[in-house]
Amino acid sequence: MENRQRSWIERSDEEEHQERVQDLDVDIDAEKDEEIFVASYSQLMWWRFRKHRMALLSGGLVIILYLIAAFAEFVAPYDPEQSFVQYKFVPPMKIHIFDAEGQIHRPFIYKIIRERDPETLRNTYLEDTTVIHPIRFLVRGTEYELWGQFPTSWHLFGLDVPHEEQGVFLLGADRLGRDLFSRLCYGARISLTIGLVSVVISLAIGILLGGVSGFYGGSLDNAIQRLIEFIRSIPEIPLIMALAAALPADWPVVRLYFGVTILLSFVGWTGLARVIRGRFLSMREEDFVMAARFCGSGEMRIILRHMVPSFLSHIIASLTLAIPGIILSETGLSFIGLGLRAPAISWGVLLQEAQNLRSVALAPWVLTPGLAVVLAVLAFNFLGDGIRDAADPYAR
Repeated sequence: MENRQRSWIERSDEEEHQERVQDLDVDIDAEKDEEIFVASYSQLMWWRFRKHRMALLSGGLVIILYLIAAFAEFVAPYDPEQSFVQYKFVPPMKIHIFDAEGQIHRPFIYKIIRERDPETLRNTYLEDTTVIHPIRFLVRGTEYELWGQFPTSWHLFGLDVPHEEQGVFLLGADRLGRDLFSRLCYGARISLTIGLVSVVISLAIGILLGGVSGFYGGSLDNAIQRLIEFIRSIPEIPLIMALAAALPADWPVVRLYFGVTILLSFVGWTGLARVIRGRFLSMREEDFVMAARFCGSGEMRIILRHMVPSFLSHIIASLTLAIPGIILSETGLSFIGLGLRAPAISWGVLLQEAQNLRSVALAPWVLTPGLAVVLAVLAFNFLGDGIRDAADPYAR
């Protein structure tokens, strides 16, 4: 009877293990079988995460966006404030490989000729198919200081001809003749980092107050929860607008940037604090927490070294899903003039041009920053979904 029960238990364990291996998409052989048994939690998470194709693609897109933000001076072909008077509202230029005669070349653009429509008096731009300008990589152009420390003039791409003769405008130009692609690269630095910094600040406040609330309980828990309920009872959009309107309009760009960052963090920490409080309430009586107490560990050590790492993957997933909301909030505030203002460059500031109906009618490409916001938000959402699913490798 005991042998029959033992064989049934072994068969059940083997079937469960086979299901886990199949769910992680790993070949069932002796080597892989042993690999699953000794795999760490991070390895199981990665095997689960790589099955989420959209999350992988979104993760790559997020990395590219942050690389562009970090090396905006190098990626952008021109200074974001440099105006080309002869290229006001020039449409996005087409990149060609075959010329008018069908011969193949390296990627190039044609020479642009500006003409004025005699009836509407609008500028029109035509391609002179007799003159081509090859697009070259790693060219010298406008001088800049990378991260304010390293002076250089190297750019990722550009033309060999002087800027006065011909420019390359991949996304067109605005009403002042400024390259929209260059401004988009510089705007990514503020729009993406403000979401990341705000979420990090919200995480610190959420872990501190939510952890204290869930770990100690009692009157301290009641006081913190009443504060959270008070903040959440105020409509979020009017609260953000009111706090943003209170920021002095004459503040410099750096001070205004940190002001908006702290403002968004103040509003966004409450939801994360409640999640962390719930996790602490469920874990403070677990065996590993009691064992740490019996071993003489201090309360802060138990919180930071034992409890927080146990649900760190869930925190990362929550943060990844929270960043899009911060980006949208900053974009909306800057769009209506309550957030960052010129000369600051963010995607929201760039979208202020879309308030001018004449500009949108004549140059719809000024809405390109809105497309960048949509792509970034979708990428973070898909990435957050993938991390959330991978946080529990054995979930169905």
